[in-house]
Amino acid sequence: MPDDWRIFRGNGKPHDQLSELPEAPPWRRFGITDVATPGRRLGDHERAASYRADERVIDQVNAALLLRRPLLVTGKPGSGKSTLAYSIAHELGLEPVLYWPVTSRTTLEQGLYSYDAIGRLHETSLRNATGQADDGPPDIGRYIRLGPLGTALLPAQRPRLLLIDELDKSDIDLPNDLLHVFEEGCFSIPELERLPEDQQTVEVLTGDGRDRATVVGGRVCCQDFPIVVITSNGEREFPPAFLRRCIRVVVEPPSAEQLADIVEAHLGADARAACQPIIEAFTSRRQHADLATDQLLNAIFLATSGSRPPEVTLQELTEILLQPLDRGSA
Repeated sequence: MPDDWRIFRGNGKPHDQLSELPEAPPWRRFGITDVATPGRRLGDHERAASYRADERVIDQVNAALLLRRPLLVTGKPGSGKSTLAYSIAHELGLEPVLYWPVTSRTTLEQGLYSYDAIGRLHETSLRNATGQADDGPPDIGRYIRLGPLGTALLPAQRPRLLLIDELDKSDIDLPNDLLHVFEEGCFSIPELERLPEDQQTVEVLTGDGRDRATVVGGRVCCQDFPIVVITSNGEREFPPAFLRRCIRVVVEPPSAEQLADIVEAHLGADARAACQPIIEAFTSRRQHADLATDQLLNAIFLATSGSRPPEVTLQELTEILLQPLDRGSA
């Protein structure tokens, strides 16, 4: 490691020292670590293994599991709402998590499936042009891909875990659109329902890219209701009909002791002991401003990594990393 902790020096002189960076923070490692669990990132595993839930949250999660109801998790940004889903999947052996991020343009159909009609039309035209028309139309299953929700509803011996992230950002109709699917555990794919009787069994692509799934008669019905975790930042209210179908839980920011446990789980006991003052400063600031746990982890990793800045620089960077998320706060 060079004496100067900085890899980028701003002097315009090229060099080859990028490889001398210390290992990335555990939560920012993106390689797949377990070939038996395709699609699971190391960062997801670290998030799951280091999460610490309080007793109230644990009870509400178990109620949702028992009742086969979606879990609606609300709380401030950075409080660990999404991480709760990864923690459940990790503990129950349901990885990888099916992830469905929601925006204002998200529709129910996008969560269920997509059909590439144009791609199939292009292949049909290509077959006609190359004299392969006698082989019949292209396999429609290669042009249908189930979305995260559709994949979660596939019949299986063990349920999948689906994370619907930030539903409060959705169009006002999406929560109501989800009600029927949540109640029935089924949905239809009209493009497959219209096929002749001798083509009722179709292999389609899945949302996680792991396998192809068999759909019969254009209907997908779950064998056991998936574990659904829905997160919300509380930016708007949901309809009563939607709320009564969910188990609601509010995730509070971790206590000082929980923060120390999280730091130790991510970075080890030495980091916990060495950075207790940073944890205390973070907890004190959080009483007056919005701060996220990952801000604390970033500050501690910067202070404990193999490439530590000088003390004065470290203090300045720590101040930057721990700036309030609500800009109006002191």
